[in-house]
Amino acid sequence: MSIELKNVTYTYSPGTSYEIHAVRDVSLLIPDGQFIGMIGHTGSGKSTLIQHFNGLIRPTSGTVLYNGEDVWAENYDRKKLRSEVGLVFQYPEHQLFENDVLSDVCFGPMNQGLSRQEAEKEARKALLQVGFKEKNFGKSPFELSGGQKKRAAIAGVLAMNPKILILDEPTAGLDPKGRDDILDQIAQLHKLRGITIILVSHSMEDIAKYVERLIVMNHGQAAFDDTPKKVFLHYKELEKMGLAAPQITYIMHALKENGLDVDENATTVDEARESILKALKGNRSKQAQEEGSSGQKAEQEGRKNG
Repeated sequence: MSIELKNVTYTYSPGTSYEIHAVRDVSLLIPDGQFIGMIGHTGSGKSTLIQHFNGLIRPTSGTVLYNGEDVWAENYDRKKLRSEVGLVFQYPEHQLFENDVLSDVCFGPMNQGLSRQEAEKEARKALLQVGFKEKNFGKSPFELSGGQKKRAAIAGVLAMNPKILILDEPTAGLDPKGRDDILDQIAQLHKLRGITIILVSHSMEDIAKYVERLIVMNHGQAAFDDTPKKVFLHYKELEKMGLAAPQITYIMHALKENGLDVDENATTVDEARESILKALKGNRSKQAQEEGSSGQKAEQEGRKNG
């Protein structure tokens, strides 16, 4: 289920002194099954852009296509579009409103026409898939911790069985363990369901670890669109945009500059560890060879002098 944007521009308050081009002439193709990351400084246009993907806002100019159909064509079913392209907002409070968590997650499937019993089946499955404990199903959404609210909000979208899942800063405000738990479960969902996932995040480490494609937004335009490794090669340009590469990138470049033969393009802890160990092993082997060669040379000199 692909999304395609053709020369999309979105302007706030057009024709007034407050006119702002939040998105400018963006063209993107998002094919089935990709795990995509999107980064950009505050005001870069990323949040405005993702709201075009399921027709929440209409472009000022340009075209948004879903499976080849213009989502703003006359008589197009945007309600169905929003059930297939699910968006989880940064603040889960905006999506939670029922008396208990299970009822809240049932809302979407029931809105699709499922019975309460069928909706509960989908809701329970979705809640368990995001690591939400069954003992909390009956709690009010507003009694939950920040991490639990995020899980419940994600489950509310997953219960509708979307083909595409868009997550706007799903780990904002969470501690490192909570962040890792949620992202690991999202990665597992991608693997099990094969759905397209678009992850908007400020964490370069998260982006480097999970996504296969990275889109960098800057002043309303897609400045980079490539694999994370290739994008992070431009870390100095990212810094000028108010962004940065993962910390590992800086460490690897520093090691390289100080004479250790590491892969400076490593972007994850696992890649860095493997590269550093390989480089250290190579150094030890080289040092042993040099010591052996020096020993042989000294022996030969001794024989000659003897």
